[in-house]
This record gives sequence, structure tokens and C-alpha cells, in this order.
Amino acid sequence: MAQGKIAELARRGVVAVSGPDAETFLNNLVTSDVPAAGAAAYGALLSPQGKILFDFIAFNDGTRFLFDLPRANAADFAKRLGFYRLRAKVEVADLSEERNLLAAWDSETAPRVDGPAVRDPRLPALGWRAIVPAGADMAPDYEEASEAGYDAHRIALGIPEGGIDFAYGDTFPHDADMDQLGGVDFRKGCYVGQEVVSRMEHRGTARRRFVQVSGLTSLPPASTAISAAGRPIGAMGSSSGAAGIAEIRLDRAKEALDGGVPLSADGVALSLAIPPWARFGWPATVTADD
Repeated sequence: MAQGKIAELARRGVVAVSGPDAETFLNNLVTSDVPAAGAAAYGALLSPQGKILFDFIAFNDGTRFLFDLPRANAADFAKRLGFYRLRAKVEVADLSEERNLLAAWDSETAPRVDGPAVRDPRLPALGWRAIVPAGADMAPDYEEASEAGYDAHRIALGIPEGGIDFAYGDTFPHDADMDQLGGVDFRKGCYVGQEVVSRMEHRGTARRRFVQVSGLTSLPPASTAISAAGRPIGAMGSSSGAAGIAEIRLDRAKEALDGGVPLSADGVALSLAIPPWARFGWPATVTADD
């Protein structure tokens, strides 16, 4: 009997960083400390203005760091790390043609695969992530599923994904709920963009958040505007059937909900809910518009 489900995520790539200075080099750049051997961490590389350029899950296989990120951005990520390398003793390699990314869920037991398999660092309910050689067999103890099946699982939990639900170069970590999902370590030393992110955290100025959204019919595609009686309050992210996620202005949504104003996207009536794992809530008061 299958222990859970497993899917190859063809849209994901792998970048490896190794060398004697790799840990220090990376910790000076990214939003979370890189993981210990056998573990994984969620994080991002930001612009100096504090916006997400790349988000990733970083593995430590005991000899090097392996970054799980969108395949379409892997080469640019490797190039950006090379730009910062200077005299650091590190090597950066795009392994996207050599390695596959797997996601496994609905099981408390890690899949038996030819490569590192770790708990998804964002949320235990997401399951497991694994990196295996291209063409390797799936875990024999898991039922093979599709990438769309994994997305339905992710969406049901309210987890946004970079490049699908939010645009790189235009989104702060707080907007993408990274602070809620372990993607930002507020106790670590300096990294690129830290000042902006720390200021948002300490001032509590994050207005945009991803929340769960549901409808009575299939939801419209990502980027479809969400409105309250014609007033924009956010935009759809990814969806699976009648369940989805959306980036919204919390204050505008709160005002609409308090006033009983119906919400919709492309004519589909919507309901909003804050994910159960979130530590943020609806604002107590509505701020003046900007």
C-alpha cells in the first residue's frame, strides 16, 4: 500500500554552491541561515531595495548546498551569485539538466529515493522535498502523482510560490508571507536588503498578504483582479478548481468584509480566509488609503 503521493516538479531547477567559504558567503547574502547537513531551509535573495529576486529551498547534502528554485531562473541565480563571489572560495554550478526535484506528501515517512529527501521547511503539512539524478525512479513506496496534483495540495494549504503567485523583483518577503513560513531570520546578521525587511517587520507595515480564497465555481486565472463593489483589493494567484490563493490588501478586504460588500473576480463570487498557519490577522482598524 502506498504511503503517500509523489510528483516530479519539472518546473524546478537546481543550483549547487560548494567550497570552503560557501556557508559564510551565502549567509551574507540570503534572508535565512543556510541549513545544517541533512536539513533544508526556505529563503530568498533580495534586491538592495528588499524585493525578492529569487526564492528557494536550500538543501545541505553534507558536501554542498543545493538550491531548489524555478528552472527558468536557475541560470540567472547562478550568475547573480557569481557577481557577489569576488574573492570568496566558492563554486557555483547550474545542475538543472542533471537533477530532478520531487515533492512528496500525505505521509510521515520520507520517500526512499536516490538523493537527499527533507521535510519541506515552509510547513510540515506540505510534506517532503527531494533532489534526485535526472531519470531516477520515483520512490517505490509512494503513489506517483502529477505536478498539478502537487499544486492542488499546495494551494489547499494556502502556500504561494514565486514566479506563479507573485512576480520576482516586485514583491517584498512580507507580501509573499515569507516571514510566516520561516523564510526570513530576523536574528541573523546583515544580508542584501535586510534594512528594508527589518523595518517592515518592526513597524508592522505589511499591508499585502496572501490568503486563501474560495468560490462556488472554478476560479479565474492568476493575475485576475479581485474587487469589492468595483474597488480593487487584490489579485488572484494560482487555483485548483474552486480553491485558490490571492494577494490582497488586508485593510481594503477588512473594510469590505465589515461592510458586507461582496467580493468577486471576473464575475465569480469569492470568500476569503486567513490560512490557519498564519500569525497575522485582519487589521483592527482600516488605515487611510494611499
